[in-house]
Amino acid sequence: MSSHEAPLAEDFLDRDRWPADPWRLVETHPDQTDLGVTETLFAVGNGYLGMRGNVTEGRDSHTHGTFINGFHETWRIHHAEEAYGFARVGQTIVNAPDAKVIRLYVDDEPLLLSVADLLEYERSIDFRDGVLRREILWRTPSNKLVRVVANRMVSFAERHLAVLEFEVEMVDDHAPIAISSQILNRQDGEDEYHVRSKAMGEGHDPRKSDGFDRRVLEPKHQWGDADQGRVELGFRCADSGMTLAVAAEHILETDNEYTTRVQVEDDLAKVTYRINAEPGQKVRLTKLVSYHTSRGVPVRELVDRCRRTLDRACSEGVAHQREAQVAWLAEFWERSDVEVPGHDSIQQAIRWNLFQVAQASARAEGAGIPAKGVTGSGYSGHYFWDTEVYVLPFLTYTNPDHARNALRFRHSLLEAGRKRAREMSQSGALFPWRTINGEEASAFYAAGTAQYHIDADIAYAVTQYYLATDDEDFMIRQGIDILVETARMWVDLGFWRDEEVGTFHIHGVTGPDEYTTVVNDNLFTNVMARFNLSAAALAVKQLEKRAPDAHRRMVTRLALQEHEITDWERAARNMAIPYDEALGVHPQDQHFLEREVWDLDHTPLDKRPLLLNYHPLVIYRFQVIKQADVVLALYLQGNHFTAEQKRANFEYYDPITTGDSTLSAVVQSIIAAEVGYRDLAYRYFLGALFVDLADRHKNATDGVHVASTGGVWSVLAGGFGGFRDHQGEFTIDPRLPDDWDELVYRVTVHGTRVRVTVRRDQLELVVEDQQPDARGRVVDPQFFVRKRTVTVRPGEPVVVPLEGQGPQIEGTPPSVSGRRRADGTVITAIVPGS
Repeated sequence: MSSHEAPLAEDFLDRDRWPADPWRLVETHPDQTDLGVTETLFAVGNGYLGMRGNVTEGRDSHTHGTFINGFHETWRIHHAEEAYGFARVGQTIVNAPDAKVIRLYVDDEPLLLSVADLLEYERSIDFRDGVLRREILWRTPSNKLVRVVANRMVSFAERHLAVLEFEVEMVDDHAPIAISSQILNRQDGEDEYHVRSKAMGEGHDPRKSDGFDRRVLEPKHQWGDADQGRVELGFRCADSGMTLAVAAEHILETDNEYTTRVQVEDDLAKVTYRINAEPGQKVRLTKLVSYHTSRGVPVRELVDRCRRTLDRACSEGVAHQREAQVAWLAEFWERSDVEVPGHDSIQQAIRWNLFQVAQASARAEGAGIPAKGVTGSGYSGHYFWDTEVYVLPFLTYTNPDHARNALRFRHSLLEAGRKRAREMSQSGALFPWRTINGEEASAFYAAGTAQYHIDADIAYAVTQYYLATDDEDFMIRQGIDILVETARMWVDLGFWRDEEVGTFHIHGVTGPDEYTTVVNDNLFTNVMARFNLSAAALAVKQLEKRAPDAHRRMVTRLALQEHEITDWERAARNMAIPYDEALGVHPQDQHFLEREVWDLDHTPLDKRPLLLNYHPLVIYRFQVIKQADVVLALYLQGNHFTAEQKRANFEYYDPITTGDSTLSAVVQSIIAAEVGYRDLAYRYFLGALFVDLADRHKNATDGVHVASTGGVWSVLAGGFGGFRDHQGEFTIDPRLPDDWDELVYRVTVHGTRVRVTVRRDQLELVVEDQQPDARGRVVDPQFFVRKRTVTVRPGEPVVVPLEGQGPQIEGTPPSVSGRRRADGTVITAIVPGS
């Protein structure tokens, strides 16, 4: 099997080390060779605060990391050759002061997992309470047995709170022990001795974060009190001016005698307990930690906020924090769970993926959803179009409040988008391809800034959210502005060609496929721009009918002219959607089919991924795809393509898609399932499901691929579950995998949560919960199921018989090489340089 093909349908994990547990990720023994990966897999976060799964003792780590969503430093981008409009301000997430560190010394010997004699070991994260647990039985060099239990929780209920617990018990002998609890500012990846470890990453990889060779966090506050067991640090970013405060409260419980010492410096706050530990007498340290950040509030104010958070948490008690966490996650799973009965390993991986979306988005509130969430510094902590296309569908249909927060954040960047549009000589707004603070941060414009499709992706998410929730308030105050300004950009960017019967063209853009850049009439871009233009025109007209006062304010606010709506509708109606009659496919762009095909079957594995081994110009000369482009359009705008067109396009583009991007497998799975390649669909699904769990792209150490985790839900609900939403029309046409007897997922539309159960011979729809929608109406949702419209009401399950699971095609699509173009030339497969 070639490396670009879907993986074989097999279990990717060593089940001796990683036993299948439907509700937990469990590790039965440590392995020093993959520390970076396991730090990502065991990261805990809530969308605002994230803590990598570094060992509590701190030293045996690959990549230390504590991250605050949106907390970043800025820096000037230096271009080798300058040009007007290039991105000027780089933004990089800052590795925040690390409060995870709790070190243990027994008989003055440190606990170091890499050399410790461990008689028992288990590390786990439970998706029902969000707690990272590790329990070990350690035989010390002096032959004493010590049981150590470490728990770590970042609260979903309390946005700014983390709870760490560290319990030590001498099992068979007494010993002097010391516990050193620290807040350590490592200065973006340095250790406590300010030495940059080689383990922080070797070699150049454009997918990784930018680092700094200077001090980033300037110390502004230090304080500690031994009697209270509280320490505080405060910092200000040197260039961005962002501020941060972190405080920790310590509660030690033991019957043993002990002393306490506090040490506070610019980059270190440490509380040390020296204990005369007797056998059988537990020593429990509870460490409550609070982080607060701001774009400019003085550090002293953030310190006060930390103090209030800790005071409240101490008053309520740790038990209350655990209970609130369990309750929060119970509600999350009620809305979001996807069940595959009888397949524990698949079930475990599904829940791990969905849990990652919660950890990346739940409490983002006022920030975006980074490509790595808050689990790592990959992609510099930037926000991409990944959010709107891959993550928001899951949130919209399961956790709409979280989707609303993410879209409101995009609206907060609208003024920056207007400014960027002016820089690019366009009307309306142009959202940045990658950013934290709203400014374009992509220094490589061809594969970055040129991805104008982000405007349409955001408009798509706005419309999808609105039609699923009826959130009129959001549309009036934020959504309509986004739709209008993005539609304006498209009308200004494109142009008319009268000689082609007045078709509307868009030139000089890059689609989702970053292996083909700055092209004319990219299919995905044109199809999504058409949607954007139509949706904007319709939204303005509907607003005028439903809320004339709000419409009038919007017209004044945006200086909207009547002719603009007509212009949008005309451009959408006459959008250039190229089609090649000879090959029977939609060209990815105007000249894509003229190129020869990259021979992926004969490309050596050491030359993969292509972007790390070939100059971009070499890649651009071939028909070769990094991530789904046309195939993604088939999914998002599937109602504009026939079943025959979907199959023909999938069969053409699938063999030339490299799999170098984790954004591809989920989309390829969905369309493969729809057109009939069942086995291939399942294999792509497994590849996406285990992309981080099995480190399939060899970069999981940089953080979770959040877009892929969101995409996993789309495969389950949209690919195998058959759920589609095309402008508010909900359809279900399932494609259950051959070895699954049942698939259960949930969708919430118009305030009503419906449980969808797909079986081999029937589809069952049940209302699990019904609340008024955003406009206060109680709505019984309708679904179109294989030519039949059904209405689902509380207490009235609907069962629809199914005749099969759609078409079935054996094998995989054939090679593109050898097919003949319209001009009679034959497409040839080539490996450059061979």
